[in-house]
Amino acid sequence: MATLTSKITIPIVLAGIFSMAIFTALDYNQLNATFYIVFLLLIVFVFFFGISTGQNFSSPIKKILDKANDLSKGNLSSRVYLETKDELAELANTFNKIAEELEESHQQQESSEKSIGIKVKARTQELEERINALDQKVKNRTIELERMTAELNKLKVK
Repeated sequence: MATLTSKITIPIVLAGIFSMAIFTALDYNQLNATFYIVFLLLIVFVFFFGISTGQNFSSPIKKILDKANDLSKGNLSSRVYLETKDELAELANTFNKIAEELEESHQQQESSEKSIGIKVKARTQELEERINALDQKVKNRTIELERMTAELNKLKVK
């Protein structure tokens, strides 16, 4: 995020220094030591003003980006709360609505999967019971057939 801060800070600082240089050039012949001290203090002021302005603009955007990355990684409880009352706060509110809708959708999907899982399990249990019943019938008939084969063999032997 340093790039966004620097993209905001550098033009502010350069514009301030440029404007001070222009005012200096207008009356260059009457400069004294006091002027240089004031000029140095103004440069320091412009520098810190640029940095604070850059951070002031980039900090809310960084918060929104961090939460968006969390959301993209699956953290559906990610929310952004900004104390400003500008377009960035509107963006944060929109982000929060999207996150809420995603979380709601995910919960609905999970409940659908659970209900489908219960239905599938009930249906498979019914089929398993039928398979077991058929398997038992096959075993019973096999036993009966073996018994009949044994009786037939006894009759052949006699």
